[in-house]
Amino acid sequence: MAATTPSSPEPRRALITGVGGQDGGYLAEMLLSEGYVVAGLVHGEIGLARTRALPQLRGVELIDGDMRDRASLERAMTRARPTEVYNLASFSEPSRAWTDAEASANVNSLGPLRLLEVIRGYDPRIRFVQASTSEIFGPRASNPQDESVAPCPTSPYGAAKAYAHQMVGFYRERYGIFACSAIMYNHESPRRGTQFVTRKITRAAARIKLGLDRDVTLGSLESQRDWGYAPDFVRAMALMARAKEPSDYVIGTGETHSVGEFLRAAFDRAGLNPDEHVTIDQSMARGANTHGLTANPARAKSVLGWIPSVTFEELVSLMVDADLERERELSANH
Repeated sequence: MAATTPSSPEPRRALITGVGGQDGGYLAEMLLSEGYVVAGLVHGEIGLARTRALPQLRGVELIDGDMRDRASLERAMTRARPTEVYNLASFSEPSRAWTDAEASANVNSLGPLRLLEVIRGYDPRIRFVQASTSEIFGPRASNPQDESVAPCPTSPYGAAKAYAHQMVGFYRERYGIFACSAIMYNHESPRRGTQFVTRKITRAAARIKLGLDRDVTLGSLESQRDWGYAPDFVRAMALMARAKEPSDYVIGTGETHSVGEFLRAAFDRAGLNPDEHVTIDQSMARGANTHGLTANPARAKSVLGWIPSVTFEELVSLMVDADLERERELSANH
């Protein structure tokens, strides 16, 4: 009788929406390194062209889809055949939700609902992780916040995200879907967009150090944030998908720092005095949150074994160092 060769186990398969963003790239890289087959949802030809050019997404199958179009999500699910779905697609800048509240709600609240419905119809065994946000708590929640704190958003962005967060819980309880929300606090990296204050600061420090700029204008330096490192946060999301039971988790460092602290740390790293290069424009400080939200990630630590790997000071340093290298290369090529 001929010997049979045991078949290799099927690789785990992941579908990541918002794969072209900061978090999507880091998550895709991590899952690929662990042997996953990874597909990423990207919207439109322009989005596909931009995303194809990202070196961190080599090896990711890019699928055209739209969080506003359920039929396109069904097609993406059929093509990707995922065992895990990570929803990172979002209007990620809260200020944009004020200028285009309807579009923000369509993507940030109804998009996750459409994904949950598609999963329920396609394969309810799929494990789903929603990228939620501390914005669901509102700016005046008592510190620190854990998973028991009720949502109380005060912006269209926070309200849309709170709706999605609650729908994840409803589908978990009613339909038994393995659905989780990662309530993520601010998380940064060298890939953060320059429209965010952290990258604005580190890029300015690098350009001033290299003689490419002389100063930078900022709003309030008193705003407080719980800042972590983006690769740590996507690692937490993967741990959530692999847990024995589905649940929601607060993901943050448990420390708050002001924009002023971030500024001083960045300019110190570059060997600069911020007082000589920074101008404050109070008109840019509207909506500044001097209270700040602080995470209590105790559940993530105890259940998932998750702890941040990068301190605040290390985060600022690696961002400044990356911007110095990037600006040197750009100036050398011009």
